[in-house]
Amino acid sequence: MGLITAQNIYKDYQVGEVSLRALNDLNFEIEPASFLSFVGPSGSGKTTLLNLIGCLDTPTDGTLTVAGTDVVSLDRKQRAAFRGRHMGFIFQDFNLIPVLTVYENIEYPLIMVQNVPPEERRRRVLSLLESVEMTEQKDKYPDQISGGQKQRVAVARALVTEPELVLADEPTANLDSKTAYMIIELMKEMQRKSGTTFIFSTHDQKIVGAAEIIYTLEDGMIVDRKDTGGNAHV
Repeated sequence: MGLITAQNIYKDYQVGEVSLRALNDLNFEIEPASFLSFVGPSGSGKTTLLNLIGCLDTPTDGTLTVAGTDVVSLDRKQRAAFRGRHMGFIFQDFNLIPVLTVYENIEYPLIMVQNVPPEERRRRVLSLLESVEMTEQKDKYPDQISGGQKQRVAVARALVTEPELVLADEPTANLDSKTAYMIIELMKEMQRKSGTTFIFSTHDQKIVGAAEIIYTLEDGMIVDRKDTGGNAHV
């Protein structure tokens, strides 16, 4: 069984008296340890789909199973707990907490979500700080570091809970090419070492080129799937 199975997924939004269909009869299965990207023009449904997989929203119709759980049947509190156990998130605008240091931002989900003991928290945070080359900045605050450094911290925070699944919405959009490739390689290494599944919503050809599977969305529908093995032509 796949890590994620979607069957006949629809998502409608009500705008005034008008119902808008964002996703239209999606069917797919994603295996564990995948490195996968959803691509398509703005408005094609990429972010909406990521939100459904990440249990940040629920489909209007259809069935969606993530890590063996029917997530459609979960209430809001259960979805939050499920996300904390199984998922990490990387956002385009970083979403770091401004009053916490780099170290504390990475540590935060281990305290608030997973209640990890202090010694294990320290081990994980220091290891990831080294991996993203941010050890020397660990005591700085988000407004004291660059955009590229903020995204490195955001990646470390997403990985510190050792999730089965990481969802990333345009994670390299604000990065220079050198930093973007470093972040992509870090995520590939985590996939290889830990079997973490990475799912991206992106326009960035650097990520698309690294993806092993590429789904193309148009008007809320999957119109193509390519298995590239991480060697897409970009």
